[in-house]
Amino acid sequence: MKGKIRMIVWFIMIFLLGGVALYLDSKLFKDLFRSWIFHIASFVIGMPILLVVLRISKVTGRILARYGREGDIGRLETNKLVTQGPYQYMRHPMHLGLLFMPLAWGFLLGSPSFLIFFAPVEIIFILLMIKIVEEPEAKKKFGQEYEQFCKDRPWFCIKPECIKTLLFLPEELQ
Repeated sequence: MKGKIRMIVWFIMIFLLGGVALYLDSKLFKDLFRSWIFHIASFVIGMPILLVVLRISKVTGRILARYGREGDIGRLETNKLVTQGPYQYMRHPMHLGLLFMPLAWGFLLGSPSFLIFFAPVEIIFILLMIKIVEEPEAKKKFGQEYEQFCKDRPWFCIKPECIKTLLFLPEELQ
């Protein structure tokens, strides 16, 4: 159930707010909104960002599926604390990738309104959800093991060795 609610929230954040942003663009940024040069440049910026977000999601998703599940549990569920791959460096590698999704979407839409108004709000929302929902759920699920995990790792890590583990699957998962 929690997974479905999160999917609905993502749908609203991306598509509904995207539509609102395009409406605002037609009113606030008419010239830019009609510029095909702006839209091409925006797409060229947004597509690589989206590809990185998708890559991080793929890598972290496979690692969670391989190391975070024991027994017969739901598809998007975990019941083991994962400390492999990027999780050896940070607590929320998938969320690090997802933080860039609003920027990717804003650029792909070619929407100044989305980039100026909605993307920053969505990024803050994602960070708040980690603090208010994800962290307490993990503490409840994994207890003392997660408490130690938190002491040893920051939320995010952008060191080169961390980024490498975000973008490349370990050999055993390829």
